[in-house]
Amino acid sequence: GIAVLARDTIGATETSPVRLKLGEQAVWVDTGDPVPEGFDAVIMVEVVHEVDESTLEIQSAVAPYHHVRPLGEDIVATELLLPENYFLRPMDLGACAAAGIAELPVRRRPSVAVIPTGTELVQIGSPLKPGDIIEFNSLILGGMVEEWGGEAKTRQPVSDDYDRLKATIQEAVQESDIVVINAGSSAGSEDYTASLVEELGELVVHGSAIRPGHPVILGVVDGTPVLGIPGYPVSAALTCDLFLKPLVEQMLGVRVPARQRVAATFTRKVLSPMGEDEFLRVRLGRVGERLIATPIQRGAGVVTSLVRADGLVVVPRLSEGLDAGQEVTVDLLRPVEDVNGNIVAIGSHDLTLDLLASMLHRDNPVQSLASSNVGSLGGLVAVSRGEAHMAGTHLLDEVTGEYNLSYVRRYVRGIDVVVVNLVHRQQGLIVPKGNPKGVSSLADFARDDLAFVNRQRGSGTRMLLDFKLAEMGMSPDQVAGYDREEYTHLAVAAAVAGGRADFGLGILSAARAMDLDFMPLLSEQYDLVLPREHYESGLLAPLLALIRGDEFRAQVDALGGYDTSTTGGVVAEIRADGG
Repeated sequence: GIAVLARDTIGATETSPVRLKLGEQAVWVDTGDPVPEGFDAVIMVEVVHEVDESTLEIQSAVAPYHHVRPLGEDIVATELLLPENYFLRPMDLGACAAAGIAELPVRRRPSVAVIPTGTELVQIGSPLKPGDIIEFNSLILGGMVEEWGGEAKTRQPVSDDYDRLKATIQEAVQESDIVVINAGSSAGSEDYTASLVEELGELVVHGSAIRPGHPVILGVVDGTPVLGIPGYPVSAALTCDLFLKPLVEQMLGVRVPARQRVAATFTRKVLSPMGEDEFLRVRLGRVGERLIATPIQRGAGVVTSLVRADGLVVVPRLSEGLDAGQEVTVDLLRPVEDVNGNIVAIGSHDLTLDLLASMLHRDNPVQSLASSNVGSLGGLVAVSRGEAHMAGTHLLDEVTGEYNLSYVRRYVRGIDVVVVNLVHRQQGLIVPKGNPKGVSSLADFARDDLAFVNRQRGSGTRMLLDFKLAEMGMSPDQVAGYDREEYTHLAVAAAVAGGRADFGLGILSAARAMDLDFMPLLSEQYDLVLPREHYESGLLAPLLALIRGDEFRAQVDALGGYDTSTTGGVVAEIRADGG
């Protein structure tokens, strides 16, 4: 633009423009230039008309300091720019540089020594022998420390040797600000952490009223905080979040941003022992106007439950559990925007749902398929209660030989639903490679030398088994292992592969995934039941498009044991009155 003296522009209008002499009354300048001496305003080039080489014309007057940044507009000497104990952001660094500050005193990142313990631990990538466990907790804990602003220093796993562990702790407390000992915090014969902390320093706490994570250890050795945390991965992550995170925050002098909290409706009754705060992992999704929280696996060693969880719900220590339909507070593990994009699928498990979940998130990063495996009947009840966008089901009507429709009419009332076929699949017996015990048919359920692994009550596979047992005139009491339950086909296959069971009832793709043998018994129909309002919604449109696409069918066919000839087709449209 041009630098001008504001008084020279007085009276300029569109009908009565003012002409300025270039070099005397106006000077060309660029953004960022200092204002030339004798001038006090700038007019943008877009509104300047160049009459000739020495004359410029303007059509509006300007005030002094128009488009000029005066001294002290941004930063003034002695003004506080940033307070102490302030977490520096990129714009803060820029402001300091603009003020001419080249160096800042900062707090050193707290160093946290992570010491995995256990003779059974091996590094990832090492050959495994029976009894070995891959050491992965340090990846979780180290990542959490880095996320909070600390510096993780992970040591090699230390075997269950008192003297070696003692020497490692003594060395670590001299080199680090905080020491975390992973495993050995309980009361087992080789759990030395508590006694070592007591011997080397002060044992402040051994045991906390939380679940999972009860046997936590808090102590001080040579002035250094020492934490002993359980070896189970969920317990380890939870106790570090509760006890390690505040230490890192205190040393940094700042608080790590707190997790978002939301209110949600709990879907299932959960019992919890009194005396401990229990932290439940939940999946979330917005169904209609409500945010729905569905609990997932509770085991302290189920690390995948942390991967799948959208949030945590605390059952207070003076409570005996939570009721279905109860409003709960959820501490989010993901942004609320991601949660709002979840498609809630409650019902029977199938491997094709995992395939769909992967493809959906690949094509639509703001969406996820939040599955909860509670069995076919549980899924239908969830849809009826307005707690799910869809339910997977494969329930055989013993009278008509028809799949699913009679159960939908019986259990889903008051809403219009659309039943869409996902797949037809082979159900059969899953046995170890080579079938060492010669399992050959359903009649082998009566053998007392075989251990069976079952699916949970309410699942279509469990109901199929009960139907077949009744056909043969057998009682469930005659089946060794009938009460041993798993919630997915893969879990059944894993039980057989791990030697915990001799056979199970499941699908071919699960057997193939675990390199097991499979004996087909029958083909069954696996359908999705969707309330019409969700079937026609934009939320489910990308999922339905995937189901009806060629890529999904091809990948399902590659799994083996599936027929996709009717995949994506509408099986039935059922009105709210069951018609």
